[in-house]
Amino acid sequence: MLKRVDRIQIAVADCELAELAVAKVFGGEFVRRDKVAPLGAKRVTMQAGTSLIELLEPDSSGPVQDFVSKWTSGLFGAGFSVSDLAAAAKHLQKCDVRFERSNGQILVDPAATFGMRVVLSEHHERAPVGAIKWAYEVTNVVRDWKSASERYARIFDLDASKFSPIASKEFGYTGTLTLFNPPDRLDRVEIAEITDRDLAMGRFHQRRGDSLYMFFVETDDVGALEKRLQALGARFAAQHRDEAGLAELFIHPSAFLGVLVGVSRTEHAWTWSGDPDRARRAAKERSKV
Repeated sequence: MLKRVDRIQIAVADCELAELAVAKVFGGEFVRRDKVAPLGAKRVTMQAGTSLIELLEPDSSGPVQDFVSKWTSGLFGAGFSVSDLAAAAKHLQKCDVRFERSNGQILVDPAATFGMRVVLSEHHERAPVGAIKWAYEVTNVVRDWKSASERYARIFDLDASKFSPIASKEFGYTGTLTLFNPPDRLDRVEIAEITDRDLAMGRFHQRRGDSLYMFFVETDDVGALEKRLQALGARFAAQHRDEAGLAELFIHPSAFLGVLVGVSRTEHAWTWSGDPDRARRAAKERSKV
């Protein structure tokens, strides 16, 4: 059912200031302004790469106001595209999942999705803009990754045989990648169960419980984004370099609206997504350019 991680929702106290951050960090471009009544929010939609970033500012009492009052700013929801929104609604009803409709979207009841607010939208192809290609992953930290994996496969009609196991001693978690359409695309939810409560992801989970932790984007030139961040004086960590140059970095929440953002070079994420040989071949080809 799910085709792409096609948008990210970020709750903010001031949309105008947030617009500037999206433009500066990712070269994002303004798309439209509207409101999302069920969330009690004003919304500014921007595009970066082929993905959308929805900035949500409280307009009345509601979920966005509650989030901003507690956390000031941060990752609020994940958006996935589907080929047929009406068919998606019927499948959710069949699975006894509650949802609301607003502005041509489906807002899934967060009680069904382990602290991950989900918005479903009709799939649209877009010409890329800015400094990235697209978003491809959101990370859902949970107490029980197997339960989350089974439920997501069922309610989002995903093929669990395509999921890829993942574990990290460095970051302290284990879980799975719910790959939507491999090997064509990397789009997925990373479901992460904490194995080390003292590391950053573990501390986040202790504060917020099951929730969204971060998202990942892909770009052809991580080095160019590194220079962009350096020029802004933004805090980030270069994570991995190989024969083709900088392959991965993390943008600190202080540099982007309270949200941790991972950035990986095109194809590099296959290193931990079930096909490391594909990532090595891509790096080798890129090093020849």
